[in-house]
Amino acid sequence: MHPRHPIPLVEAGPLLHVFDMDGTLLMGAAIVELSRYVGRLAEATDIEEAYLRGEIDDISFWNRALALWHGVTEEQIDRAFDAAMWMHGVRDVFDDIHERGERSIVISQSPHFFVKRLEGWGAHAAFGSNIWIGETVTATSTLLAEDKVSITREILALLGLGPQNCVAYGDSTSDVALFSWLPNTIAVNAKDPLNQLAAKSYVGVDFREAYRLGRSLVDVHGAERHARHP
Repeated sequence: MHPRHPIPLVEAGPLLHVFDMDGTLLMGAAIVELSRYVGRLAEATDIEEAYLRGEIDDISFWNRALALWHGVTEEQIDRAFDAAMWMHGVRDVFDDIHERGERSIVISQSPHFFVKRLEGWGAHAAFGSNIWIGETVTATSTLLAEDKVSITREILALLGLGPQNCVAYGDSTSDVALFSWLPNTIAVNAKDPLNQLAAKSYVGVDFREAYRLGRSLVDVHGAERHARHP
């Protein structure tokens, strides 16, 4: 079995930043970006539309996607990743978090082989579905919405931090459970119900602005704690 997610370093500053990928850091989705690069965009669009209509489940969705990517090499995945429609400033955000001595993780339902490449951009750990080219998807392959909560709890515990020391960024219903639990949340180009749950919302293409909103939440809370306990 392939490990679904690595364990990050346990020494960290006072904050953990949790990012969704598709629709949050990435303006599109991994299935679209990789399929576009290998010339199978039309087929990928058909798969997505069938899924949205409820005609196929998660297993069929990913098995059909994997069939589009048969024979795709690691080099091609690297190129598709680099050419994807990322929000502006994603690497700047990871760099700033690193320079502050804090930690960042990405949790996505997209295949781990795509998500993990964000570690090369500065994310301390990437968590994705246990989906791999050349293998078959099973009922336990896909990362679930509740996994986002359990993974975040696990990493916070490893870092010795609580929920108030975490900022989460997301865009879809897969982030609802996480946003319902954490106090510091930023909805990025999202719709309801996530917008209603989020502490703040951002609409645009520059992730540095969404990140500034996230920092404003923890900076305010930090100032309040300092005022109570000088």
